[in-house]
Amino acid sequence: MATPAPIRWDRQIQRRLARGEESALGELYDQFASLVHGLANRVLADPDAAEQITREVFTHVWEHPEDFDSAQGSMRSWISTLTHRRAVERLRRDRGLPTAGPDDYEIPQEPSSVEEQALADATAARVQYVVTGLPQALRETLVLTYFSGRTYQQAARELGISTATAKHRMRLGLQLLATALATEPTS
Repeated sequence: MATPAPIRWDRQIQRRLARGEESALGELYDQFASLVHGLANRVLADPDAAEQITREVFTHVWEHPEDFDSAQGSMRSWISTLTHRRAVERLRRDRGLPTAGPDDYEIPQEPSSVEEQALADATAARVQYVVTGLPQALRETLVLTYFSGRTYQQAARELGISTATAKHRMRLGLQLLATALATEPTS
């Protein structure tokens, strides 16, 4: 599915969410659920946990549409950031590492449809494909920091590089990943 024109669509959907329009949440879910689930599954390597993160992210968006700031980026990037933060917090919590704060939501599990699972799997496969195509230095840094929940300092130590270099590689890797995913073919 092609992404709608970001700025105008983002603001419209935010206003509709703020008015409590359930159809706006449905549109947002249709647009980004596979991205959210794919990213969470990539970080956690657990489809059930990824489902829970997906529900938590869309619950947060529904309950706090005012948190989105179009001056900071697109709705897609905001939702991706929410997803990544929640997934990394869960990964760190599950590993007994300190997290940024307590979990805000406990949402009961419910099974996804076959179509939703297929879309999530396809997105996860696309992310994996793009990540494996990155230059080795960027890929290593991105996998350690973004997908394995390491801090910049931990990744820098593991890779034998400076923290500044780790941050630079992470930023460049994410930019390349975002560009590749934004230009992915529509079905």
